[in-house]
Amino acid sequence: MIGLDTNVLARYYVADTADAESARQREAARRLIDSGAPLAVSKTALLELEWVMRGYYEFDPGRILRALRHLLALPYVEIEDRAAVEAALSHYESGLDFADAMHHAAYRQCRAMATFDDRRFARRAKRMGLTPPVVQPT
Repeated sequence: MIGLDTNVLARYYVADTADAESARQREAARRLIDSGAPLAVSKTALLELEWVMRGYYEFDPGRILRALRHLLALPYVEIEDRAAVEAALSHYESGLDFADAMHHAAYRQCRAMATFDDRRFARRAKRMGLTPPVVQPT
């Protein structure tokens, strides 16, 4: 099995071939990922991939979601803590920030998740009825 770094995933999903090296890396990433060889992707690589696609390449959430769902659908790719990642993708699709959704999914066996991010996370999580509940420490 081969573990994939964020930069390999980004080259696969982002058509950035501005220079010869980027084009070469994109083709190498395509050969590897499309080979059918057993591959592994960590949650941290997924988190970083979303950040690169959103922050650097300015992809919209729909495009990012399609890429991440495509990756999860590849039968030869093992995703670290797949259940948590799938829950996070669902919450991301419903409007949560991907990082917040990944953090929340990692705490699914806790009685609550504490945050000081009231406006962008805690209120949304409450409206969505997420379990565990997202609370603010007092």
